[in-house]
Amino acid sequence: MTRLARPLAAAGSLVAVVAFSLLHARANGYDWVASSRFAWSLSLWLLLLVVSYGQGIPDLVRRRKAAWAAATSSVVVSVGIISFIQLWVGDALLPRAVVLGVAATSVPWFVFCSRLARTGELRAEDRDRVLVVADRSEVALLADELALHPERSASVVGDLHPAEARAQGGGERPLCAAAARNRASVIVLCREAQDDETIVAQAAELHAAGARVRTLSMFYEGWLGKLPLGELERVSLLFDIGDVHRARYQRLKRLLDIGFGLAGLVVLAALVPFVVLGDLAANRGTLLYRQERVGRRGTRFTILKLRTMRVGTDSSWTSEDDPRITPFGRFLRRTHLDELPQVVNILRGDLSVVGPRPEQPRYVTELVEKLPFYDVRHLVRPGLTGWAQVKYGYAGDEHDALEKLQYEFFYLRHQSLTFDLRVMGRTLRSIVRGAGR
Repeated sequence: MTRLARPLAAAGSLVAVVAFSLLHARANGYDWVASSRFAWSLSLWLLLLVVSYGQGIPDLVRRRKAAWAAATSSVVVSVGIISFIQLWVGDALLPRAVVLGVAATSVPWFVFCSRLARTGELRAEDRDRVLVVADRSEVALLADELALHPERSASVVGDLHPAEARAQGGGERPLCAAAARNRASVIVLCREAQDDETIVAQAAELHAAGARVRTLSMFYEGWLGKLPLGELERVSLLFDIGDVHRARYQRLKRLLDIGFGLAGLVVLAALVPFVVLGDLAANRGTLLYRQERVGRRGTRFTILKLRTMRVGTDSSWTSEDDPRITPFGRFLRRTHLDELPQVVNILRGDLSVVGPRPEQPRYVTELVEKLPFYDVRHLVRPGLTGWAQVKYGYAGDEHDALEKLQYEFFYLRHQSLTFDLRVMGRTLRSIVRGAGR
């Protein structure tokens, strides 16, 4: 239902824009398609899509009251932006009746789509009932991951240690019995279970009966959007990477980077005066912060950011409510505006829009020694945002760096323009919801 709710939300708002525009055109005797109002009507529709997506419509809103609040705020913000543009241009580009009509119909439609997505999510939880054959600590970790960062709705309904899942004498089949008892629809096998022929034979029987069977690594990839390092060997990371092995993707991504960088320069130029005023009020010191980072193939470059910390503080890991961050700096971080000067790095070729976030050289040296395969992330350009960033957030220590690395490997394996756009969309949501640190 979630996949259906997304196009329905877009189609419903488009129908509203077209219907009210045509009604107004017919009532006032003009050709809507041939008029300048056609483009502005579509602009209103695109605004509704972007703002509502940022608010989590339709798939991130969990409760009815939250759905009404998100839908209403999305429409109000969209109408406010289009109205501001009309005032700035000095002409009524869109008739008031059209704007109000679209607003009045879009709010309940977005609520309906959000509830539809929620209904589908609940049904998906019933469908994806997971039985895990692994060590208890691994099962607990997997259950926590499904509760916090799922890509597909599922719940762990049972677990067996590999020693408990082995077929016993007398025809006893513990794995089949546990699957029937828990009505499991997905069977997950750890590496030890995969090496046991009696467990694999039971899994094959369950597979023939309609259950989906996955290795632990495959489940993490399909349901959680990450590659678990504990299940990987070096050879398993020798997959094709878009930035390395596909020339067409490299060219198209670079064009996307340049377009984004040029647009970002315009936004940066417009925001600098306001940032200067904010710095004078609650963030005194230099405007920009420069720091050396490690880029593609281990090259070093200087990254640019709007300064958010007090002058003279050290560059150690940041944390929630870090006392080094100034009040205005905290606002810049929450809105991700502190990252905006990095459009210069994008145009230089130091960064891409999407990729693993670059780290300081001293941290890279430490992490390469402590984390397996950490150097693989440097095969591509680092990014302004990334899959690990939207899934996990900022890294505050080595444990966080390990978690993010698993998401980065998933991104490298599935690197594509479609995936890049998906990451950019989720970043937009993060900005709208103020999820920066």
